[in-house]
Amino acid sequence: MTAPEGSEESDSPLHALLRRVVDVRAGEVRAMLTSFAFFFFLLSSYFVLRPIRDAVAAASGVTKLPWLFAGTLAVTLICNPLFSGLIARFPVRKVIPISYHFFVVTFLTFYAVLRFLAAGEGSRVDVLMGRAFFIWTTVFALFNTSIFWSLMADVFRSEQAKRMFGFIGVGGTLGSILGSAATAALAPKLGAVNMLLVSAVLVELAIFTIVRFPLQPHGTGDVGRKHRDGTDRDVIGGSVWAGFTSVVKSPYLLGICAFMILYTVGSTVLYFAQSDIVGRFYADRTARTAVLAQLELATQILTVVTQIFFTGRIIRWLGLAAALALLPVLSIVGFGALGAMPVFATLAVFQVLRRASNFAITNPSMEVLFTVVPREDKYKAKNVIETFVYRGGDQIGAWFYAGLTVLGLSLAGISFVAVPLSAVWLFIGLWLGHKQSVLAGDRRS
Repeated sequence: MTAPEGSEESDSPLHALLRRVVDVRAGEVRAMLTSFAFFFFLLSSYFVLRPIRDAVAAASGVTKLPWLFAGTLAVTLICNPLFSGLIARFPVRKVIPISYHFFVVTFLTFYAVLRFLAAGEGSRVDVLMGRAFFIWTTVFALFNTSIFWSLMADVFRSEQAKRMFGFIGVGGTLGSILGSAATAALAPKLGAVNMLLVSAVLVELAIFTIVRFPLQPHGTGDVGRKHRDGTDRDVIGGSVWAGFTSVVKSPYLLGICAFMILYTVGSTVLYFAQSDIVGRFYADRTARTAVLAQLELATQILTVVTQIFFTGRIIRWLGLAAALALLPVLSIVGFGALGAMPVFATLAVFQVLRRASNFAITNPSMEVLFTVVPREDKYKAKNVIETFVYRGGDQIGAWFYAGLTVLGLSLAGISFVAVPLSAVWLFIGLWLGHKQSVLAGDRRS
């Protein structure tokens, strides 16, 4: 990203090879590959834990999920200003490794309690720690990816993001596949609790990678540079609550919030249905963990194929608005099909297609939206949206599902209700894509 045209990067065999699958240009190879590797280790660490977390959800039952989601929202609300405070006072290149080290310490703490203090599966300590683990792992999932993409939105311009975010996303997808496959293969042999150690090691590998990220990438140019008065540009400054106030004041950021909430409501409906069915058909934690890992593996394989061959082309050729519209259209069709045929096979196919489309198309497109906002918003407002607002959407979805169930609606009825919500989501996606193009034209790096 920093190397000039004609550098040795542009003539290297690696650059020539990469050009066959991604439009990476002279000077961008190192930053792109470092981002790729960083995301690989981050998502592999999380997807080692995800099937274990989902098995806890299935064991707890659908009636407990709204309370678990409420706990996650509360913890997120506490963590968000703490992260903003670090970003306001310390260099970004130091805050990011410290944040991930903190998560490693918490995973090791969970391991020690579950390994040495819990009396066995189903004991009171096991149940309470399992629910705490569900909440904390979900918080980790949000901050894990939000911090990563904040850095990406900071150091890559809008035009670069449209070309390379899809390929960078492949790193995360391959990590997801590794994590899911590792849990599916090793959890029955080693036990679910021991997988926490595997996840901790993967996070440390991610930290080892990110400290080698280019300090002056060709984006904003602020990372690793200093002002004329000698102060560090990497310290963003500002208020701890700036993320919240920026969201409230910006129609563009509010539009992203609405898009995010409607996505999470639909995802929560599917997640609740999955937890209910898996909890009834698979008797113990290990069996539930294995089958959920297999579904996760299918999702990630489809995702990586789409990312390699289609993501960049869709965003560049069809435009950002069309890319943001794809998942809402799929959801309209999918929820309609689930309403007509409310069986696990329909749910599983829809879930895999929806999540793969989200990882491969919608997520990179959403990250492009943040390349045109002020730098402080890329870390603070973005983090608020991708943690607190995202969890708020989960909470809305959880009580939405529970409320419709109390009213007597079945899975089929709830699915039909989700169809018009997906239509509203489609409209917002089209508006955001158009607005981003306008802002990118006005705010060239």
